[in-house]
Amino acid sequence: MPAITRRATMIGLAALLAAPALAQDYQPRPNAGYDAWVARFRARALKRGVQPRVFDAAFRHAGFLPDVIDKDRAQAESIYGLEDYLAITASDDRVAMGRKVFAARHRLFAQLEARYGVTAQVVAAVWGVESFYGTKRGAIPVISALSTLAYEGRRAAFFEGQLMAALKILAHGDVAPDRMTGGWAGAMGHTQFIPTTYLSYAVDFNGDGRRDVWSDDPTDALASAAHYLAAAGWQKGAPWGIEVQVPKAARGLGGKAKTVADWRKLGLVRGDGGKLPDHGSARLVTSSGPGFLLFHNGTVLGRYNASSLYIIGVGVLSDRIAGGGGLAQGFPPDANGLTQADRIEVQQRLTAQGFDTGSQDGVFGPRTVAAIAGWQKRHGLPVTGVATADLLAGLRK
Repeated sequence: MPAITRRATMIGLAALLAAPALAQDYQPRPNAGYDAWVARFRARALKRGVQPRVFDAAFRHAGFLPDVIDKDRAQAESIYGLEDYLAITASDDRVAMGRKVFAARHRLFAQLEARYGVTAQVVAAVWGVESFYGTKRGAIPVISALSTLAYEGRRAAFFEGQLMAALKILAHGDVAPDRMTGGWAGAMGHTQFIPTTYLSYAVDFNGDGRRDVWSDDPTDALASAAHYLAAAGWQKGAPWGIEVQVPKAARGLGGKAKTVADWRKLGLVRGDGGKLPDHGSARLVTSSGPGFLLFHNGTVLGRYNASSLYIIGVGVLSDRIAGGGGLAQGFPPDANGLTQADRIEVQQRLTAQGFDTGSQDGVFGPRTVAAIAGWQKRHGLPVTGVATADLLAGLRK
C-alpha cells in the first residue's frame, strides 16, 4: 500500500467520520420502480425458502430510501488521512470513554479474552471505533436500506445477498423487524456486523436464546466481534503492530512485508527510538509522520475492515485503552502551514466567536469549512473556507 497522505482515499468509513444520521433523516419516499422490484424479489426470496409471513412482516413498513443511495455513491471520495483519522478514532474523548467502559465491564472483557483469546482492549477498541461504545449504533431500518441499495443496482448482487441474510436473521427470531436497525449500508449493532457476517459469527454469549447485537446490553455484540477475530486467526498474546521511525531510504517500501530483522537492517526503530521487537514478519505502512509495522494480528484486524487506517486506528485506540500514551512522533504541518494544534485553535476561536465548527479536534469537516467561510465573509475577506496562518493570526486579534 502506498504511503498514507493527509488527504487519502477512504472506502466505507464515512459513517465513522460524520455525525450519525438519525432515523428521521431517512424516511421512505414513493418509488414505483422500487415497489416493482420488491414484488419481483419477493418471488425470488420465497423460492429460496423464505416464508411469506417472514417476508411480509419484514417489508410491512419498509420503503425506498434515496439518502442511502447518496451515501453509497459518495464512498470513493477523498476524505481523511492518518492524522485526521487518528484524531477521531483515538481522540482523548474516545480513549477516556474506552477506559471507563472497559473498567465498568472488566469481568465481561476478561471472560471474552479467556474464551476467544483476543486481547480484551482490542475488542473494546473495535466497539469504540465502530459505534463509539454503543452510542452511535445507527437507527436506519436495515430492510429498507438494503432493499434500496439492491434495487439501485450499483452493487445489486452484494446487497441482495445481505438482504437475504437479513431475512434469515428475522426468520430465526433473533430480532423483530422494527428493531433491526443500523447504518445506511446495513451494518448492525454495537460492532456493526453486516447480515452475512452476523449469520456466520454472531453468538449468544449471555445465554438468553438470542444473538442480540442491537440491545443496550453489548454482551452478545462484543462476544461476536471476539469470535469473528478469533475465527480470522487472531494469535493470543501477540501484538497487532507497533509505531516505527521510518528513514527516508525505507519510505518507498510502504506496503511491503519483510522480517523484523530485515526492517532493522533498513534502519527502522520503534517510534520512541527503541529496538524493534521480534515478531516474525511485518508489513510497513508509512504516512507523512509516523510509520507502523503491522504484524499478523494487524492483518487479522484487516478482516474487519481492510483499510490500513482502520487497523492502525483500532490498534492505537486499544493501546491507549490499555494505558498507553499517544504517538511518540508527530505529523508535519499541513499544506497551509498549520499543525493539528493550530487547527484545533482555529476551531476553538471560531466557536468562541459564535461559529459552529461541529467539533474541536483539528479535523476540518464541512461545518468547520462553513464556519471559516462565515468568518471570512464577516470580516470582508475573500471567502475560501481555507484555514491559513494568516487566518489564525486574524482570529487571535
